[in-house]
Amino acid sequence: MTKIAFIGAGSTVFMKNLIGDALSMPALSGARIALMDIDKKRLEESELVARKMVASLGVPATVETHMDQRRAIEGADFVIVAFQIGGYKPCTVTDFDLPNRVGLRQTIADTLGIGGIMRGLRTVPHLWKLAEDMRAVCPQAIMLQYVNPMAINTWALGARFPDVRQVGLCHSVQGTAEELARDLDIPSTSLRYRAAGINHMAFYLNFEARQPDGSYRDLYPALHDGYAKGAIPKPSSWNARCPTRCATR
Repeated sequence: MTKIAFIGAGSTVFMKNLIGDALSMPALSGARIALMDIDKKRLEESELVARKMVASLGVPATVETHMDQRRAIEGADFVIVAFQIGGYKPCTVTDFDLPNRVGLRQTIADTLGIGGIMRGLRTVPHLWKLAEDMRAVCPQAIMLQYVNPMAINTWALGARFPDVRQVGLCHSVQGTAEELARDLDIPSTSLRYRAAGINHMAFYLNFEARQPDGSYRDLYPALHDGYAKGAIPKPSSWNARCPTRCATR
C-alpha cells in the first residue's frame, strides 16, 4: 500500500486538491493517507474533508491523522509539504509592510526580494528538520514541496540534504497556460508547451496549439498581435489582470 504523508494538512484547500488528484489515479486510489498539522482544529477539519472524498470516490484509501511529524512520515513513499511558517498575520503582512515603509513596494512577498528572503529564513529550518526526519524514517520517499519561496527552499534542501529526493512544484505554469488559452479563445487541452525558469518566474520556450491535422501551430505571433492591439489580456472575473498599458509605465 502506497503511503502519502501530508505535512501542513491544515491547509485544507491544498490538501483537498492534491489528495483528490492522487485518489483519482487508479495506482493511488488505495493509498494510506497520513495527514499532519500542528493545529488540531484545522487538522480535524481536513480529516473530515479527506474522508468525505474517499467516500464520494468510493476508493479503498485510508485516512489517519498525526500531530507528530516523524510518526506521520514513517514509511511514507511520498511526503507532500504545504505549510506556512508564521502565518499570514503577522509574518506575511510584515514582509510587505516593513519594506513599504522605506519605499520598496513588492508585488508579491513570498517568492523574491526582501519578503521572499525573510520567508525563506523562517521556512528553511523547518524543511531541514523534515528532511532530517525523512532521512531517518523514509529515506527513499520523494518530497513534493509546495512551500514558498520555492527556489530558496529547494536550493537549501539540495545543499544540505543532497540524498533526500525532493522537487519544488507550483501551479503557476499550467495556470498561466489556461489563462493564455482563454485570451486566444482556444481550448487549453489543445496546448503543448515547454517551460523553463523558477517558481513565479517561468518562461514558455515554446507555446503551441494542436491543429485538426495533428500538426502544431506556434501561438506566440497571435499573442504578440493581441497584446499590441490591446485585446490581450482579457479581463477575468476572479483575477484583476494587469492591462496592456502597464507595459508602458
